[in-house]
Amino acid sequence: MATTTDRKPLYKEYGILEFNIKGTNCTLTIYQSQAEAEDEKYKNYLFLPFTDDTSGEDSYGGGRYMDVFTTDEKPNGTIELNFNNTYNPYCAYNEKYSCPLTPRKNHLDIEIKAGVKVFKKH
Repeated sequence: MATTTDRKPLYKEYGILEFNIKGTNCTLTIYQSQAEAEDEKYKNYLFLPFTDDTSGEDSYGGGRYMDVFTTDEKPNGTIELNFNNTYNPYCAYNEKYSCPLTPRKNHLDIEIKAGVKVFKKH
């Protein structure tokens, strides 16, 4: 996955999330880091980067992230998403950090007015 630096972490697609928000059908790809999957502490960690129609205006232009866990997956294959738990990547606060870039296919054509919003530098 491309990042804001030359670092190239290896992620694999874990699954496709299909859901509906206020009558709009949405699809996001959720990822699992291959390096972190080998670490016992992170083996259940999934990564959900996305942009939406607030990106660059009311939220960070590079998108926001949501942490999800394999243990959140229900027996029927569903995962409950809570957009209140979305956050800005570290590079929104300091450009020295290397953050994965949100893939274009993970753009939502709606506004997600939940979670962390834009960070204004003083």
